[in-house]
Amino acid sequence: MYEILENQILHLLQKDGTPRKRAHLEEELGVRGDHRAAFQEALDALCASGRVIVDSRTWVKLPSPTGEVTGIFRANPRGYGFVTPEQITTDDEVFISAKSTGSAMTGDRVVARVLPKRSRRDQDRISGEIVRVLDRAHTLVVGTLRQDRDGWRLRPDGGDFARPVELEGVDARAVRHGDKVAARILSYPSRSAPARGVVAEVLGRPGRFDAETAAVLKRYHLSDTFKPSAMVEAVNAKTDFDPRRAHDREDVTDALIVTIDPPDAQDFDDAISLTRDEQGGWALGVHIADVSHFVPADSALDRSARQRGNSVYLPGRTLPMLPEILSNGICSLQPDQLRYAKSVYLTYDKDGQVQSTRFANTLIKSRARFAYQEVDAALRGSAGGIPEDVMALLRDMDDLARRIEERRRRAGMLQLKMPTTELVRNESGQVIGVEPEDTSYPHTIIEMFMVEANVAVASLLDRYCIPFMRRIHPEPDAKALRRLSQTLRLLGVTLSRQPQRSDLRALLEKVRDARTGLPVNLLVLRSLEKAVYSPASVGHYALAASKYCHFTSPIRRYADLMVHRALEAYLSGQLEQARRQHTFPELAAIGEHISATEQEAEEAEQELKRILVLHLLRKRVGDELNGVVVTLTAHGAAVHLPDYGIEGLISREALGPDRWQFDEQSQCLVGRHTKAVLRLAQLLRVRIVAVHPAGGQLDLAPAKGLAAQASGKTEKQKARGGRPRSRRGRKKRRPAS
Repeated sequence: MYEILENQILHLLQKDGTPRKRAHLEEELGVRGDHRAAFQEALDALCASGRVIVDSRTWVKLPSPTGEVTGIFRANPRGYGFVTPEQITTDDEVFISAKSTGSAMTGDRVVARVLPKRSRRDQDRISGEIVRVLDRAHTLVVGTLRQDRDGWRLRPDGGDFARPVELEGVDARAVRHGDKVAARILSYPSRSAPARGVVAEVLGRPGRFDAETAAVLKRYHLSDTFKPSAMVEAVNAKTDFDPRRAHDREDVTDALIVTIDPPDAQDFDDAISLTRDEQGGWALGVHIADVSHFVPADSALDRSARQRGNSVYLPGRTLPMLPEILSNGICSLQPDQLRYAKSVYLTYDKDGQVQSTRFANTLIKSRARFAYQEVDAALRGSAGGIPEDVMALLRDMDDLARRIEERRRRAGMLQLKMPTTELVRNESGQVIGVEPEDTSYPHTIIEMFMVEANVAVASLLDRYCIPFMRRIHPEPDAKALRRLSQTLRLLGVTLSRQPQRSDLRALLEKVRDARTGLPVNLLVLRSLEKAVYSPASVGHYALAASKYCHFTSPIRRYADLMVHRALEAYLSGQLEQARRQHTFPELAAIGEHISATEQEAEEAEQELKRILVLHLLRKRVGDELNGVVVTLTAHGAAVHLPDYGIEGLISREALGPDRWQFDEQSQCLVGRHTKAVLRLAQLLRVRIVAVHPAGGQLDLAPAKGLAAQASGKTEKQKARGGRPRSRRGRKKRRPAS
């Protein structure tokens, strides 16, 4: 248990590399009362193992990485990779070059030897070489089958292996060259010999929706089935459900309540009611499916939900956290059906300021189910037969949400504007196109109401000292913000070298509709920490919330289900029992697990989406598309293609016949002879050169010579031949205010 608390301490120290006082660490982690003894024991263990240093003045700091590092290896399709250390140091990751990866695969637990820094370019990066593989993450590998003259080989998907796997005992009657298959590994690769394996399952032909989906399920170990014990409990829950016996619940079935969700949704977690008073204020009701009533703690259903962590939403396929008899059935807040809910009531004044909160177990009946697009059309004047009282409700929801949004903006809430797309499929399920995802304002209406409910529940549980699963978003790393400021200056965008959240909010507002909007939003996103689940009282930086949790989606997120149980303890007057229900280390362990399952679900969704789009683009090799440069390195440029929602790579060799040099300080690639320049945020017409769906790679090249496309040059840069001046000898500029 103390191991989890140790990781929380290490994460906080590693966030910005800054030493902290012992008391400050306790405060940031929300350590109180009985937890102080566990905190001290965890800190003592870290000191004894050399993972932290505590000086005579009780300052706690991390050691610098030296010698060997143990961690998890993550491969890149181009051969190189990174090791994320278990023993957290002042650096996030260790870079492993392609020739130094040994036999490691993505996910393997490895030992890497840290290499000495040989050049100035290495000063900001720790490099190493893998010397041992301790634990293998995969016994199964997914890829494309190839038949050569000397046998069958598997070309792995996703860059888990840099080299093909040699296959034994292949039945040529059961497979074809080019099939997508899963193979069981018999022996792992060495420096002199490839991996060997046998075909375990034939998944289908590459590019087919079913085959690519099955491949992603195998790669990420995702399951679409439930154990019999969990299914029996789900059936029993449905059989026992009789809303007429809900005498201990507040009956609000006469209230006007609606749900607003994506058009293809089946699991309706949340519903909304809203009334106004004579003084112009509002009474908002956020009604959330009471999943905890049907899923008792430590039941087979609960253990299954905890293991899954969350539902997984793949293109055209949902893997629910709970059996569909619950998720799409008695838990789902379907229209005209009596349903159990946990309701949060918030009252607001006419300016959208919260005046009071109240919580209750309720019995509700949704009047109508809307898709976001329907509500958007109705608010724009196309009501389409919607009753007037429902239209009045939708207009009031729009009005209140805008006031809440404005209040949260003033408080510092960050709103990133990232382009999103969705796949278009035909009747047979094959992907035939890509279109922009709907981002109409009704999405923001629901988002604002959910945030308000989440904050209200987190504030309540914190006030009563009930340990609970928080959704935390730590403050960004100070070094990352300095790098962000330096890079933005190269785009002509001013940001303080030590920006506050209000500075970032103003920046995002400024570039919202500008040409530089996409790269700026990407740069800001990469500078922020990732939100995770943890019992630590850290707050949510992007939402400008000192206390936050996820409460509003218990059908699809285990964290929300845990919060519902904590709220139930308050509603039933069992506060002392709730305070003893979970220790800090227990919550921390669950938080780490469900944060990992959330990350895996996101990666699986994005990988499948990218593979399907790449198969679509195979028919367009040679075509030209519009793009924007979003990343530059010494190896080339990453270009975002807005029409397809993915990035492709222009290698340095594909830029044209010149000697291209990367100017890291000015973030541009410069042709030594032509003086052509490729800059961050530059609009670029590109040509599709090659598409490799299995590896997730899209190779691009400039459609025309870069000298003709370098529209980003200033007149001064053109006059001096296009190459940015070195910073040496340049007058120092004052930091922006």
